[in-house]
Amino acid sequence: MTNLYRSTIIYPVFIVIFLLQLSTVFAQSFEAESGTLSNGANLQGCTGCSGANMVGNLGGPSNGTVVVPVNVSTAGTYTLTIYYCTADPRVIYVTPNNGNYTGINCAPSGGWSTVGNTSMNVTLNAGNNTIRLDNGAGGWGPNIDRITLQPTLTISFGSGNSIYYNLGTGKYNVYFNNNPVITDAYASANSNNIFYSHTGYTSRTYAATPVTDAFGSGTKHTITLTGSGLITMQQVFYTYSGKNYFFTEVLLTGAGSNCYRMAPLVADGVAIPGGGDMRALNVPFDNDAWIRYNAQSMGSANFTSAEVTGLYDNSNRNGLVIGSVEHTVWKTGVSVTGGGSGTLTHLEAYGGFTSNGVTRDLRGHGWVSVGGNSCKSPKIMVNYDADWRTAFETYGSANATAEPRYIASYTGGTPFGWNSWGAIQSSLTLAKAKAVVDFFANNCVNFRNSDNTLYIDLDSYWDNLSSGGLSGSFAQLTEFANYCKSKGLKPGIYWAPFVDWGKNGSATVDGTSYHYQDCWTKINGSVVDLDGARALDPTHPGTKGRIAYVIGKFKTCGFEMIKLDFLGHAALEADSYYDNSIHTGMEAFKKGMEYVVDQLAGTMLTYAAISPNLASARYIHMRRVACDAYKDISETNYTLNSTTYGWWQKNLYQYIDGDHLVFGTEPLAENRARFTSGLVTGTVLTGDDFSTTGAWTATAQSILQNQDLLDIARNGNGKAFRPVEGNTGDQPNELFTAAIGNYQYLAIVNYGAAAKNYTVSMARIGLNPSTTYGVVKELFTGALTSVTGNLNVTVPASGAAIYRIDKTVLQPMGMLSMR
Repeated sequence: MTNLYRSTIIYPVFIVIFLLQLSTVFAQSFEAESGTLSNGANLQGCTGCSGANMVGNLGGPSNGTVVVPVNVSTAGTYTLTIYYCTADPRVIYVTPNNGNYTGINCAPSGGWSTVGNTSMNVTLNAGNNTIRLDNGAGGWGPNIDRITLQPTLTISFGSGNSIYYNLGTGKYNVYFNNNPVITDAYASANSNNIFYSHTGYTSRTYAATPVTDAFGSGTKHTITLTGSGLITMQQVFYTYSGKNYFFTEVLLTGAGSNCYRMAPLVADGVAIPGGGDMRALNVPFDNDAWIRYNAQSMGSANFTSAEVTGLYDNSNRNGLVIGSVEHTVWKTGVSVTGGGSGTLTHLEAYGGFTSNGVTRDLRGHGWVSVGGNSCKSPKIMVNYDADWRTAFETYGSANATAEPRYIASYTGGTPFGWNSWGAIQSSLTLAKAKAVVDFFANNCVNFRNSDNTLYIDLDSYWDNLSSGGLSGSFAQLTEFANYCKSKGLKPGIYWAPFVDWGKNGSATVDGTSYHYQDCWTKINGSVVDLDGARALDPTHPGTKGRIAYVIGKFKTCGFEMIKLDFLGHAALEADSYYDNSIHTGMEAFKKGMEYVVDQLAGTMLTYAAISPNLASARYIHMRRVACDAYKDISETNYTLNSTTYGWWQKNLYQYIDGDHLVFGTEPLAENRARFTSGLVTGTVLTGDDFSTTGAWTATAQSILQNQDLLDIARNGNGKAFRPVEGNTGDQPNELFTAAIGNYQYLAIVNYGAAAKNYTVSMARIGLNPSTTYGVVKELFTGALTSVTGNLNVTVPASGAAIYRIDKTVLQPMGMLSMR
């Protein structure tokens, strides 16, 4: 039977099925009082315990200990479940056979006569073994009622990583680097009833089949659960050769299997090795309403993060990232509940998440697989890494792999440009737009990307240049587009395809015979306004006809870039959709966005403003990480909060953008900070009113033509900088870094009202602290220095500095000079 529990071999030709009925895997139970007590451990009465007694006084100054003898017939891995009592959080140390101990967190059970349980995995020999329980750290452990042992299915992946699945209970533990990280995990599905993998099912069978997909060669591990009166459930795990992550999903199969909520991963315990500055990251669903990321202290965290969360120790950077890589059917939430001491007492990754304040929804999630005989959850990635930032970047890339772009890739250089909403806004005219073109063509000639390209983008109120609205003449828009091109620039335009700003009611939808009120999305029987705009059903032929009509006119004008806005309106959960095959907001979003992309037909750089963080990636080239930020340091603060905790979306999108870079009449320090926010995020889109002359024009001619600065975006191909730290709550990091070519860049932003001194460890930004870097250039001022170990610098109030560290020049600077 040994191989039954430890087989992880990939069989290329045939399916391997292991069948265990519950009758063959009953747990062996051992009372704690059957063990040998020492160092003050004693028996105590317990009305709720299995033998009316428990072992107490474990740990403490004398390290009270109990050693329980156990006997198993077969060597292998076993699930050890510890039944305990405690009124407060405690830790129990578990030592099998006098080997290495493992500390297990025990959440409060409800009191000293109320039994709780937790589990871990142990490797035992055939025959006699011992399990020692104590608390060698000097703290007090919980009181112990009993322990049980069950043989365990082992699914190994990567290096030192395993899923230990208990076929008897339907629960599993996950170990990374041979450390328990996720404990007592199970799956659930909400149909007409709620089904749990660990409740009611009486048979669980295991099958391993080879799989080859975009992630490589691996194994699909399927546990099929059946029981009288229950819909068949399947828990699925995907592992890949050499990959230190896995994917999991849950399915219901059979009549009545359609669901409105499915959770492939529910866990009653999560602990990240380390014990330093433990953080849990709350990720927004979109970039609307100035919402912020929040890296909360893990022990007190209590939130549902949209699509993904990160759990990590900011001190040593060990981290776990858990999130969905599929976004075309479900909205996913990851709920976390802190348990004190840097642990979680509950984690749930589930499809079916809605929230007015997060997903903007006013009703529950739609049902999935309506009318079908099988329903699948979103696929959840579970990824552990020695650096939580790398784990997030891997997650970003996995999203792009799992759901490849529907839109053809953009092949140009990092987008540089100007957008009218930064300053001109509703005052836009053809004369002003042409004057902006003239400014960049004649007075800011070196502000260009690696393709010598610059986009001039007309935002909302571009219809000031059209007579008669959408149905009227676009002659002035064509004139503007042609004027841009005559000056060597590229014209851009703006549109929100899924909203009715005018709430036009009985008016005819442009380009169709439908009325606007026919196309309005209905939620709870009423139309819905979000951000002041009425949502349109993305599946309605009137909405689609309008999209085809307007985009057709833009293409005829000759626009080469389009900024799409208010895309979240297309993702709202609705009472119903015109297309009766669509039942969820994300299904509607997919339908609408694919239609937009089809109409664009590869003619434009496609860019999104307000939009879902992850689901938009299939349909656009570039996405704004924060919306409606303009010029002062508070808006730079807001932008860089999104970059601090969302920089990894660069692995999902071709480019991410930090919103309008407006200089206005702000002090030089704030202008440097604002421009730094763009470079750190990856692209450069400015927004001043360059149709007139003011303080901003001189600032632009200086900063926007600083080639050392522009080379960051050019040579980095829009590469977003990593945050140096991840413990800033809902505030941004002050330090960001990126490796580009032979240079390591360090950006420092001081959001405070006073100058601030910084001591930056070279080791913390990925460099050798023992090396002397001989050429270190501050790019705003051109000042040169050298650095060994730490960089000491003072940054002005509300200001920024960007250092370029040449990694190839490793001697003192001396008389070295640079451009």
